[in-house]
Amino acid sequence: MSSLIRRLDEILFGKFKRQYETLLAHEILPSCQTLLDVGCGSNSQVRAFSRKMMRTMGVDGYAPSIEKSRAAGIHSDYAELNILEIADRFEANSFDCVLASDVIEHLEKNDGLKLMRDMERVARKKVIIFTPNGFLPQGAYGGNEYQIHLSGWEIDEMQGYGYRIIGVNGWKPLRGELAYPRFRPYSLCTRISFLTQPFVQHNPHRAFQILCIKDI
Repeated sequence: MSSLIRRLDEILFGKFKRQYETLLAHEILPSCQTLLDVGCGSNSQVRAFSRKMMRTMGVDGYAPSIEKSRAAGIHSDYAELNILEIADRFEANSFDCVLASDVIEHLEKNDGLKLMRDMERVARKKVIIFTPNGFLPQGAYGGNEYQIHLSGWEIDEMQGYGYRIIGVNGWKPLRGELAYPRFRPYSLCTRISFLTQPFVQHNPHRAFQILCIKDI
């Protein structure tokens, strides 16, 4: 019975669970064949398609995350590096796409703006930033102080910087810190959130997170 329930759950909600991965792949492939994943962490979402690309480089300032990612074989290359130094390490226009997924909110505002400028310098075709819709409080976890949220990024602000916006991860009030469901029963709240995703995708002001894309 449990296997039947899991199978039914996958049929009904599977595509919503993988919405971000699907959107990311759609934006990157096939036009981009090289990718710089800034602040890649230990389990980057590009794992779903990184092996379809010519080269992917994972960059992170936290060594344990790099080692876990390397062990999983997510990227072809890695660099342990302060992400605010990517413009010093990599040449201009050296990667087709530069991605920062769940990263920029961990920086103070001025540092986030610097990172954005550096990403746009290193990218040849496209810059992608994935972040909460506005400020979302979050503390450290897993012994990693880099997980604290220090800034928030608004849709109108990102549009002003030349980014187009896609809403992700359902209606904003349904999720909280770490994107966990806010209301009990959590499993039901999560699935209600999944069902709201088609609406927020084209109404990003209502979304929990935003996918920001800039064509260079």
